[in-house]
Amino acid sequence: MAINQNHLFEELNGVKCGIAEKLVKPDRVKFLKELLELNHYTVVVAPTPPPKVAAAPVATAETPVNPPPPPQPETFTVGVTDITFNPINAIFGRLLRTKDGHVVTLAYWQQRDSIAHDDVPYFDKMP
Repeated sequence: MAINQNHLFEELNGVKCGIAEKLVKPDRVKFLKELLELNHYTVVVAPTPPPKVAAAPVATAETPVNPPPPPQPETFTVGVTDITFNPINAIFGRLLRTKDGHVVTLAYWQQRDSIAHDDVPYFDKMP
């Protein structure tokens, strides 16, 4: 595990990986996998392990046992084999590109915008 939360890495499917995102739904996995492979990263996807559950209480006449909660939706952890990969540095360092050759913006990475606009970097907008 990393020293701080800015640079996560762990072992996925027996391979040491830099973590792109955790708790990812299947449609987001598809988006990230295509984007990262386009940028020449080897992507590893592993199912998120189920949360640890405390031992079930024993039912007695005075305390009925509540039914178990519904199962969690299936999520995944997406990583790349380059353990130096950091999604924050890759986005704000303008290191990732789309199919069209545009720079990946934060809005594009978060799938809030379907087109990556090559905006002027924030530091060039300073007076």
